[in-house]
Amino acid sequence: MFSALKPCLLCALFLASCSLNNVTQDRTLKKYFQENNVDGCFAMYDNGRGEFTLYNLKRDTTRFLPASTFKIVNSLIALQTGRVNDDSTVIKWDGIVRDNPNWNQDLSLAMAFRYSSVPHFQEIARRIGRDTMQKWIDSLKYGNMKIGTHIDSFWLDNSLKISPDEQLGLVKKLYFDQLPFQKRVQQIVRNIMVQEDNSNYRLSYKTGWGKDEKGNSIGWVVGWIEENRHPYFFVLNLEASDPNADITAIRKNILTGILKQLGFFNGKM
Repeated sequence: MFSALKPCLLCALFLASCSLNNVTQDRTLKKYFQENNVDGCFAMYDNGRGEFTLYNLKRDTTRFLPASTFKIVNSLIALQTGRVNDDSTVIKWDGIVRDNPNWNQDLSLAMAFRYSSVPHFQEIARRIGRDTMQKWIDSLKYGNMKIGTHIDSFWLDNSLKISPDEQLGLVKKLYFDQLPFQKRVQQIVRNIMVQEDNSNYRLSYKTGWGKDEKGNSIGWVVGWIEENRHPYFFVLNLEASDPNADITAIRKNILTGILKQLGFFNGKM
């Protein structure tokens, strides 16, 4: 659990009458999930003020499969262990044609990350190997730390699970070079996480999309937004029972809506 949040969560869960100056449970954010017909949660940590904004506290501390958000850690381990040299290292296409045309080619680490290519990162995981992967996941105390028997699918098959709160703690440590990896390695991963960069803000994140044991879609967006060199860390988690739900669009709609409501994108935060 994100250590800075733990005492606040305990207070919120068990002492409903207590007053917490640094935690705001913002129920107005519920509308973004309702409008998109999904359940979910959102959390943000303002590092400068040490303040949290939360919606759906119970879900924020529940673990789910990480899906492609695990590419953050997969990349860190691959770079640290030399299985991948840098973000320009090419991972060969395996020749299997898949529905996503972006995956049907050789890709650098940076492009495989941007396209969220499952087969390329499965190859990276195989290069790392089970023992080395488990060692680093244990070192990070990543979620339930269970990788099961399949080295190339444990983050997709519900073996490995992590809570939104734990994800928030991970990206905060990554931003400040506080993970047990070389600073060079953490900088490379931060660079490939950048999605938007302009005069008003820089937005960095990794998305994820998988299925839980019941067949429901689990969607993620994990990262941070910087305005005036001030970082705000966030995690969005959602769940959809509709098999036809457009998770890619829904994730974007909810994240953009919430960040706008909280005052971002204008360079004034």
